[in-house]
Amino acid sequence: MTRAMRIAIVDCDNETFDEEQEVAARYGIELSRAQATDEEQVVEAAEGADGILVQYAPITASVMDALPQLRAIGRYGVGVDTVDVDAATDRGIAVCNVPDYGVEDVSDHAIALIMSVVRCTAQLDRMVRAGQYSLVPVKPLHRVSSLRLGVVGLGRIGAATAIKARALGFTVVGSDPQHEVGTQTSDGIEVVEFETVLSSCDVISLHVPLLPSTRHLIDDATIDQMKDGAMLVNTCRGGVVDTEAVARALRSGKMKGAGLDVFEHEPLPADSPLMDCPSATLTPHASWYSEQSYSELKRRVTEAVAAVIHDEQPRDLLNPAALRRD
Repeated sequence: MTRAMRIAIVDCDNETFDEEQEVAARYGIELSRAQATDEEQVVEAAEGADGILVQYAPITASVMDALPQLRAIGRYGVGVDTVDVDAATDRGIAVCNVPDYGVEDVSDHAIALIMSVVRCTAQLDRMVRAGQYSLVPVKPLHRVSSLRLGVVGLGRIGAATAIKARALGFTVVGSDPQHEVGTQTSDGIEVVEFETVLSSCDVISLHVPLLPSTRHLIDDATIDQMKDGAMLVNTCRGGVVDTEAVARALRSGKMKGAGLDVFEHEPLPADSPLMDCPSATLTPHASWYSEQSYSELKRRVTEAVAAVIHDEQPRDLLNPAALRRD
């Protein structure tokens, strides 16, 4: 009797699983769901599964060794921080993400935060509700056409943010180790040194992955290099920013404002120093979401894992070497 193929959703906070069910049915694959939080629970949830879908749970080498039938890991999102990709490659396990599902949504949210910190709209809203009808606490405000915006990370989302910001009237430059300083991107964005972004830009928008080299990319030292009154927006990864350093800069006035959608610890703790910074606009890791992006993410990550199980080439594959085995 032929064994039924199965994909195990080992953890996910999705409200519905219609897209996953539709894809699984189309491929003739069973689907199971669990809410694992540690390695032991992941192994229990995925025992015998050919593929797994994961959001936050740890997928380590020991987890993979305990799941000898595992052929594919799909991560709900762009980053794969909790998946040991090298270990997966060594074991011939494909790792799939969805790198471009939220390009429009995240860049839209970045622009919304940029405009909020530039015009202080969230801060003014809070003041009006508190009975404060004054511009004094948010002065000075400057027109967009007078401001220089630096995009750190010129991948899909960073590039989209740069284009939208330029359309609004900002002078836009960017930095990215994948682009040569002194050149322009295909979209006409001038590429400069990261230090030039820090020292010359009024607004800095972060769009980099969380790597050892980018952890606390924004800290006391880099903030010291910024212009007085600079503004910061982060829609990429919380660990790219040193929370304490940004809070100190906001309280001292070194930074005029910050728009933050991601944090080192999520949900943002009630005792976070950012809570006492009125010039910080805070959103709950919402930049990825729209009805369209939500549906696309769920469908595509399931399709990628299902394709691997059926010996097909997935659309998105982080470790092609895992499938190039004799």
